[in-house]
Amino acid sequence: MHAWRQRRASEWADRNYRFGVLNGWLVFIGDGFLNASVVLAGFASRLGASNAVIGLLPAIQAGGWMLPQILVAARIRQHPYKLPVYRSAATIRVISYLWMIASSALLIDYPGVLLTSFILGMVINALASGVSGLPFLEVVSKTIPSERRTAFFGVRNLVGGILAFLAGLAVREILASPIPFPYNYTVIFTLATVAFTLGYGVFGRIQEPPDPPQPPSNLRAELRAIPLTLREDRDFRAFLSVRLLLAFASLSEPFYAVFALRELGMPTSMLGVFLMVLAGTAPLSNIVWTRLAQGHGSRRIIRASAACALLAPLLALTLSSWWPGAYLLVFVATSVAAQGFNLGHTNHLLNLAPPHARGRYIGTLNTIVGVALFAPVLGGLLADTLGYRAVFAVSITLYALAWWWSNRLRRDA
Repeated sequence: MHAWRQRRASEWADRNYRFGVLNGWLVFIGDGFLNASVVLAGFASRLGASNAVIGLLPAIQAGGWMLPQILVAARIRQHPYKLPVYRSAATIRVISYLWMIASSALLIDYPGVLLTSFILGMVINALASGVSGLPFLEVVSKTIPSERRTAFFGVRNLVGGILAFLAGLAVREILASPIPFPYNYTVIFTLATVAFTLGYGVFGRIQEPPDPPQPPSNLRAELRAIPLTLREDRDFRAFLSVRLLLAFASLSEPFYAVFALRELGMPTSMLGVFLMVLAGTAPLSNIVWTRLAQGHGSRRIIRASAACALLAPLLALTLSSWWPGAYLLVFVATSVAAQGFNLGHTNHLLNLAPPHARGRYIGTLNTIVGVALFAPVLGGLLADTLGYRAVFAVSITLYALAWWWSNRLRRDA
């Protein structure tokens, strides 16, 4: 009987692993079609949006994902199962995608209303994503053993990057096709929605083990616990500082593509090429990052990723007068850094957080960093005042500071 139970547990673990990986692949496809810094920035630019609004789009997508998590941590702490929360939030996310599709298809005669409606759909989607984000990490930490997490995220990112590359190829073909604006984007948004819906459904089928009973909590208790957690855990405090610096340094990301369109005179179809570079670079860089994580730990990955991220605005400043092919290196550096951050940040946080306070650590960090991720709005205001090159210069400075500060992170290998 004992052997049968062990075999059954192993089968469930492998099944959970497969569902988690497949979820990642499908979400990568959706992210390829709905990339905020390239696709959505180009969409908003065609609608005549200001730089501040263009900077707001990735801020909503990233910051909105993080902001609700301290509230979610308080709500789900006492529940032994977290997947029901994930499934409910996923339903709202799908509805919000349908809202964005309808906006792009029906409101072209009113560009301002279209943009406002689309942003409203993004806000709803981002907040629902934030509600699902913490249950996602909780379920992963319970179903994927720590020794398999690096490989788990590595496989998700490796194959997912290849699939996102194909999505970028599709975006290029759609934007270069005779389909008029904004219906070409409507097709792109629809393909993203299909991929996301399938991905959420796959993850919802994971068999989640129950958590041990936890005392109930509330938002006030979670907020009061933040200063104590930061004061008592120096390693967590150092990690939060690095994440904040990196979040503010990202203020330039939405403007690499817009700079290419508005000041370098590149055609709209180049957005698909930018996506292909972002996605095509990811699988190769993931191989390197995964091996580095297994041999040197997440601290080394975060430091190296910060150095790569610094190259993107530096290249944007120095290559803007060269031939268009050279400018693609900006997106190579961005992609390499993003894959390293995805792997390094998640592993470092899960390794730092004690099991009994995992939700609190995740919620605290993501909520605080979520506020800082609205820095691209400041980048847009700076671009409107002093130009894109000033934004790139500020980004270089902040990435350099983050690289230096990351030397304080705890070694985990």
